[in-house]
Amino acid sequence: MKLIFPNGEHEPVTLSEGITAIGTAAECLIVLAAPGIALRHAEVHLRNGQALVRVPDPRNVVVLNGRQVTSDTALKPGDLLLFAKVGCQVLAAPEKAAPAPAPKPAGNDDNDGRTRIRQALPKFMLRGVSGSTFGKTYALVGTMTIGRQQDCDISLPGDEISRHHARVQVLPDGVMVEDMGSANGTFINDKRVHSGVLKPGEELRLDTVRFLLMSPGMDTAKPTPAPPPAAVPEKSGPGAGVWIAIAVVVIAAAVGAAKFAGLF
Repeated sequence: MKLIFPNGEHEPVTLSEGITAIGTAAECLIVLAAPGIALRHAEVHLRNGQALVRVPDPRNVVVLNGRQVTSDTALKPGDLLLFAKVGCQVLAAPEKAAPAPAPKPAGNDDNDGRTRIRQALPKFMLRGVSGSTFGKTYALVGTMTIGRQQDCDISLPGDEISRHHARVQVLPDGVMVEDMGSANGTFINDKRVHSGVLKPGEELRLDTVRFLLMSPGMDTAKPTPAPPPAAVPEKSGPGAGVWIAIAVVVIAAAVGAAKFAGLF
């Protein structure tokens, strides 16, 4: 099998028997210097012509054909893999080893391949912020179901989660969330909803299991700090206390003068 990186992050790699490590560490066979790539981000195991992808740390984002890899998953020619935001395509290795690289496909086919890679990039991700999902990320692509059953796109352990708890659908500017008749409810920012739109940075809660909706660029987009309040210029001359004292003296003098006038 062969891994092709259409956007040029790495030269094509023909997989050999054993383990092929992918990450930023120098000892990895495939070194990807890109944001979001861990030291040992993923491994591809090849044995007797059968390949599978393994993720050493669940915090490392690896997406296969639009679904996040959470356990050892078999690979086949034509699959699309994402390591964080770096896309690659799995191809069958040529039967005969040739010194020269295979000719590039026609321009239209090459463009089509690149388009498919870009479409596979997840637009939104759910990051667990509580319980057993803490620190884990789940890529959202198209319409997906969340629940306790293994046939859900995002399977969550825990008796508080219904078998089919909620459905999520990616929209241009957020994620539509629909409760599927769960026993313990679906919440957006602690408000129970039957359906609603979840925006980047907002919280999705399924009973006690909480997620934060993330989107590419959220880490780099920082709010502009508010300008400091303008300093109030100090007034020159005597302060308010001095003027009050002067007024008291003047009033007292006036009262004294009035009494003196009354005596004479």
